[in-house]
Amino acid sequence: MNWAQALPVIFMGLMGLAMLAYVVLDGYDLGVGLLLPRASDADKDTMIASIGPFWDANETWLVLGVGILLIAFPKAHGVILTALYLPVALMLVGLILRGVSFDFRVKAQDSHKPLWNFAFFAGSGLAAASQGWMLGRYITGLAEGWPYLLFAAAIALMLPAAYVLLGACWLIMKTEGELQWLAVRWAKTAWVPVVLGMGLISLATPAVSETVRARWFVMPQIIALLPIPIVTLLALIGARALLNSHRVRGKLCWLPFGLVVTVFVLGALGLAYSLFPYVVMDRLTIWQAASATESLAVILVGCAITVPAIVGYTIFSYRVFWGKAGELNYA
Repeated sequence: MNWAQALPVIFMGLMGLAMLAYVVLDGYDLGVGLLLPRASDADKDTMIASIGPFWDANETWLVLGVGILLIAFPKAHGVILTALYLPVALMLVGLILRGVSFDFRVKAQDSHKPLWNFAFFAGSGLAAASQGWMLGRYITGLAEGWPYLLFAAAIALMLPAAYVLLGACWLIMKTEGELQWLAVRWAKTAWVPVVLGMGLISLATPAVSETVRARWFVMPQIIALLPIPIVTLLALIGARALLNSHRVRGKLCWLPFGLVVTVFVLGALGLAYSLFPYVVMDRLTIWQAASATESLAVILVGCAITVPAIVGYTIFSYRVFWGKAGELNYA
């Protein structure tokens, strides 16, 4: 593979990394937003405090991923955004609503605070469901027809449930006392629909995509790929077992979150294998959709500066604000 062929692969990897980081990092705070109505007023403040230092910066990864799609794969950007204009707009409305609610809820009078809490919940749900719909449409190559739309609708329901599980595990790690105990209960409740949803979608994906079926269910690839579903299942079972243990509220409070993140990472690896070398399934390969080699070389210089800066800032912020969430403070 020469330089001209390698550059699109590099940018596809960077885009995939950015989108995975967004799904994991913004996924847990979307999950916390979806859990907000189940908590008391005091617990709501603690839940907001647990994501306060991170939630806005987490969305940087979405900007990076979409930015790489736009500048490195402009043909694919046009195809994808044209087909998904409405869910993208709804996602942005949800994210804006979350941002407004987060800042206004502390300034509102007590009588108005429930409205902003609901707005934060609604924005989280709208963003999560929109992302699930877009993922479902993307996996099937934006194909038209009722089977593909039903598949997208199933993922639009499953992804928010997965975010709830991730958010509950985040709260187990970041909180103490009664709220931590509630978070364990929420995680147990979310675990069942997530496992059922992942199982059904795993069966439906090869049914709606001939390309995925051909990639996964042939020899010897099926043997080489078996570790992905097996480790995913073991991680889910391990997380559920930990939720039944008293140790999850002690030194092992971080482990359920780590196991659920592992599930997300393995899912991303499986999706990457299913898609490659397409940037739009069965329609555009990464080389067909890529910008000119000269343009990609210049863009790579910019990414070599910005991506390490974003990674460094992310690591630094999580290190500074690590530990249990304290009292909510907007000062």
